Amino acid sequence: MPVNWSNCPNIPPPPPLLFPFSSTKRLLRYRNLQYFLLILLLALAKAASAQPAPQSAPLVYRLEIRDTIQPISAARLDRALAQASRDHAAALLVELDTPGGLLDSTRHMVGAILTSPVPVIVSIAPAGARAGSAGFFILEAADIAAMAPGTNAGAAHPVLASGSVPDETMKMKMENDAAAFLRSYSSSRGRNATLAEEAVRNSKSFSADEALAQHLIDLTAASESQLLAAIDGKTITRTDKSTLTMRLANAQLVTIEPTVRERLLSLLADPNLALLLLVAGALLVYLEFNTPGTIVPGALGTVLVLLGVFSLNLLPIRHTAILLLIAAAVLIILEVKFTSHGALALAGITCLVFGTLTLVDAPIPEMAVHPWLAVSLALAFGGISVVLLRLAIRAKRNKSLIGPAALVGSAAVAMEDISALPTGHVLGHILVQGEIWQATSPVPLPAQAKVKVTGHQGDTLQVELLPANHSELKYNPS
Repeated sequence: MPVNWSNCPNIPPPPPLLFPFSSTKRLLRYRNLQYFLLILLLALAKAASAQPAPQSAPLVYRLEIRDTIQPISAARLDRALAQASRDHAAALLVELDTPGGLLDSTRHMVGAILTSPVPVIVSIAPAGARAGSAGFFILEAADIAAMAPGTNAGAAHPVLASGSVPDETMKMKMENDAAAFLRSYSSSRGRNATLAEEAVRNSKSFSADEALAQHLIDLTAASESQLLAAIDGKTITRTDKSTLTMRLANAQLVTIEPTVRERLLSLLADPNLALLLLVAGALLVYLEFNTPGTIVPGALGTVLVLLGVFSLNLLPIRHTAILLLIAAAVLIILEVKFTSHGALALAGITCLVFGTLTLVDAPIPEMAVHPWLAVSLALAFGGISVVLLRLAIRAKRNKSLIGPAALVGSAAVAMEDISALPTGHVLGHILVQGEIWQATSPVPLPAQAKVKVTGHQGDTLQVELLPANHSELKYNPS
């Protein structure tokens, strides 16, 4: 019996049916269909979850370092490791070809490799490449160290930043420190730490076959595909003593290219370019001071000087070399101020040569200023500076002669008879240096009289009669 809900004001009516049915039998049939579809969907979902997901190819990032080891190289490695970790790469492959570099940057790169969550493969490649000095430390720090046939590594004996030979005590301290540093991680990588130490103490170098036979590296490979195929399935021991099996079959190799900033900084890290920028910028800035208002030389010179200073900031600098450059500038200025017949200038240029030669603390020849460039720039810059300073000081000492003042002391010719004035002076016109000027004289002057300009009062020249034996000067009215 249907209920009349209007008679029950305190009880809300039930919600209306979404799909009204004319009979209970049809409602039951609809519910059974719903249950069947629900069971079917659950079965399909379970079957789909039981199927294994397709495995994607492992990702291996590749970084090329073919330069000296310096702060830019360390920054590039940091960026590559961060990107490999963020993208969950299977490994980072570092292809290395370096003559060596700075110890501080080497320590930073070794530390980054040892603490990397992503396995690092260091390969000395292609054929003809080398891992000298600092490169050997980086090679031994890798999870997997490899070399291509025709490559070599070693010669990691430490030297002073200036390249000079240290005394025995300093030499022993440097050797012991570098040997302990290399020993601290090469043995944990399962490599021949004793032989690796020989590269530090005796500058020993090894070919690819020698390094493999004596357990300094893990394998040799002629190409990247051969290298990854040889590593696939290999179990490595990480720094934290955990083990990891490398799965690199059909790996996708992605090269990490240097950014525009890194390319620019690598270019600026060249000490020869830094020296050129400084010298060129200094000359342009001096030109702006010598001829104010030109603007372009001053602006361009300032930019070049700042770039040169920034470039030197990327390199180790000797403080004694800076003192030599300051002494060179002082001596060149003194040469201009005092007459020394070139002795002060020669001393200044000598200081300039030695200052530029020793400006950069170069542990390897590739990071030093080329001697021919240092000598050429020092001689050219010193000579140009002396000449320009002499011209500037001479111009400053000379009086600026413009208008009537420029004519004082010149010979002239009276253009007319100059009669006396009430004041006792005579007034007329004279011809001096091709120009007609008004002039006064204490005595009357006949036409064609030869006179000399002795002074001026405003725009009126003051003249006096020249001796009779003075060279002939005539005025031609035509």
